[in-house]
Amino acid sequence: MHVQDKPLNRYPIWLKPFFWSQQRRYGEVLKPGLLWARVPKLFAAVAALYGVLDRKSSPLSPALRSLITVRVSQINHCAFCVDINAATLIKRAGTEEKAQALSNWHNSDLFDEQERVVLAYTDAITYSDQQVDSELVARLREYFDEDQVVELTGLIAFQNLSSKFNSALDVAPQGFCAVPIDYEAIEDETPSEESTKSQSGSGGSASI
Repeated sequence: MHVQDKPLNRYPIWLKPFFWSQQRRYGEVLKPGLLWARVPKLFAAVAALYGVLDRKSSPLSPALRSLITVRVSQINHCAFCVDINAATLIKRAGTEEKAQALSNWHNSDLFDEQERVVLAYTDAITYSDQQVDSELVARLREYFDEDQVVELTGLIAFQNLSSKFNSALDVAPQGFCAVPIDYEAIEDETPSEESTKSQSGSGGSASI
């Protein structure tokens, strides 16, 4: 890592419950948490935002949230993020297939129409050479109301923050995912304009 974490006894005592919680959940304290915690108030703010976005009452399903976090992590070349979020995705989805296919989701039949429009939105926000257009937003509204679109956008933006932070500081994977997952997104196999338009005709509603 480009910045090293400190021994646990050198962090403020009020951060210890956060570290204990990670220890119980993952079996060890997460390196990104130790780096954010070098600035304790910053760590607390980031942890609070993550807690809201990943709450049980989120209007976005747990598996959908994990699809988003893995996809953003792939695009931003965050090996740590892909490792931990892919492990969570496999647990939430009950299968390894989507995690393994996600880097090339455009050409996979594993993702339903709601997932495909969310992944297209995720890509458009995360890739610096793409933009969110009105057609894509119209497709989103077939599945999500405006509050849910805000929630979705906030999660994508947060994962960009998190994965860019970890990637910039060269945080390594901690071995949470036993299944080989691509750490980089496949950028050159995007769907054609016609296939993208054909996908926009299918509707649905959001569910938890």
